[in-house]
Amino acid sequence: MDNADVARMLDEVADLLEIKGENLFRVRAYRTAARTLESLGESVESICKRDASRLTELPGIGKDLAGKIADIVRTGRCAVLEELSATLPRTLVEMMRITGVGPKRARLLFEQLGIHSIDDLEKAAQKGELQQVRGFGDALVAHILQGCAEHRARKGRYRLSEADAHAAPLVAWLREAPGVEQVEVAGSLRRRRETIGDLDILVATSHPETIADRLTRYAEVREILARGETKCAVVLRSGMQVDVRAVEPATWGAALHYFTGSKAHNIAVRLLGMKRGLKISEYGVFRGARRLGGRTEQEVFRAVGLPWVPPELREDRGELDAARAGMLPELVELRDLRGDLHMHTKATDGASSLREMVDGARARGYAYVAITDHSRAVRVAHGLGSAELRKQARELRALRQEVKDIVILQGAEVDILEDGSLDLDDETLGELDVVIVAVHSALHMTEAAMTERVLRAMRHPRAAILAHPTGRLLGSREPCAIDLEKIVKAARDLGVLLEIDAQPERLDLGDVGIRMAKDAGVKLVVDSDAHRVSELDYVRYGIDQARRGWCEAGDVANTLPLARLLPLLRPGKRSSVPVRARSSATEKRPG
Repeated sequence: MDNADVARMLDEVADLLEIKGENLFRVRAYRTAARTLESLGESVESICKRDASRLTELPGIGKDLAGKIADIVRTGRCAVLEELSATLPRTLVEMMRITGVGPKRARLLFEQLGIHSIDDLEKAAQKGELQQVRGFGDALVAHILQGCAEHRARKGRYRLSEADAHAAPLVAWLREAPGVEQVEVAGSLRRRRETIGDLDILVATSHPETIADRLTRYAEVREILARGETKCAVVLRSGMQVDVRAVEPATWGAALHYFTGSKAHNIAVRLLGMKRGLKISEYGVFRGARRLGGRTEQEVFRAVGLPWVPPELREDRGELDAARAGMLPELVELRDLRGDLHMHTKATDGASSLREMVDGARARGYAYVAITDHSRAVRVAHGLGSAELRKQARELRALRQEVKDIVILQGAEVDILEDGSLDLDDETLGELDVVIVAVHSALHMTEAAMTERVLRAMRHPRAAILAHPTGRLLGSREPCAIDLEKIVKAARDLGVLLEIDAQPERLDLGDVGIRMAKDAGVKLVVDSDAHRVSELDYVRYGIDQARRGWCEAGDVANTLPLARLLPLLRPGKRSSVPVRARSSATEKRPG
């Protein structure tokens, strides 16, 4: 089994335990293990084949969980999941992700009304049956009906990180087929869209007949949908459909461009070709019957008088006009980041210690890092109050004496309360190096009320960064109603940074909001929002979002040296960070 499949099983165990009302520490243990495997660079199956005891060396995986993971890899089954499924239908897991439901309400509806699927839930809501259950008023039922409709709209979509986890081992498997010259993912995954439908993979080979055989022997294939000499479609055990196309090396570039898309971008390129008397297709660039190019993507763009356009921009949102005018952005890259400004530790809802998170940032070559645990209003995260933050400040000062090759900032992710005030007093806020403000509750306010709530928080003189501005969770929660244009304008006028939260289930801001902010001259930050060391690597998904929003390095504040970043984080107030440590790390970049 690949890492994504094992992680999915562990997540499902955590979901069912949560529905059952089990100890939150046990729930968190399964979620931590799932995130560790999902972000692991090595195949968990290969680890188990060599020495399954090595699993205990991975973050958050103890002896008991290591044994369960080894059993899953060996048998393809999870005993704990099967035991839970005997008492609770597994369809409750999907149902709990509907807006307004959650684990406790899913269990309540199952026990009192026998509702155990989204179809059952929607029918009961439409018939007015949910109001029979205590706590289910008309407003909540309306939210649930809306959530059911939203679920149908996004069904069959996979988060970018999930698609990556499935694509990487499959691409590696196909590369070993005889005669293969190149293998690339195409489609929306290559364009780095935040959710993916089918997985498209392109193979350049002089022996196309071997590709179908190689694909259908892949261990994760559950069903073969189509098998031909140049195209094969299968369904993986995860439910994801994979379309693999074999092409001649001479047509590789044209095929890669065509199957990368988007459809609107391709049409625009073909129209440019027609104006020049050319026909452009997946087989190449032609004038009449004569092929003029198509071995590389550069040849396709060159044929219509344009430079190569990065895949992330190919959405027909002005990229061809920009290319024609020589105005394509030099997109930000992962290596441009000098630090990470949003992460959590064991002090609140993280799984790694303060020292572990700092060491993780050092290992990634950062010049600076900000520890930003939750404030107290986020009760499920065991948020910190003023006294706890001052205790953490003492720990940070001691750690700074030990660690000289990275600057450690203390911050907090401070809740924006319903009236727009912040969840910490001004004195405590003034002691922090960076104040991140965020909404985590009462997400169903009207657009006007939510917008004014956030604007009031942004006006606070200590507010430096607005985190995950729309509050969305991909696949389970739609963005809250908020006037993003007003938020962007206020961010520009107030000097507040807008965050691109790189957690794969958030990716918030989205690409359209990022482009809006960039065009308005607002600085953004790309943060991991990591809750364990392995999640520090999530910043790559934030960079993907930034690139789709046309961002260059200069648009992202945490590409700056610390001396230039600090005034943006603490306007009008001298930083508590030692000057000597600050200057020594100024020019450092991630390796």
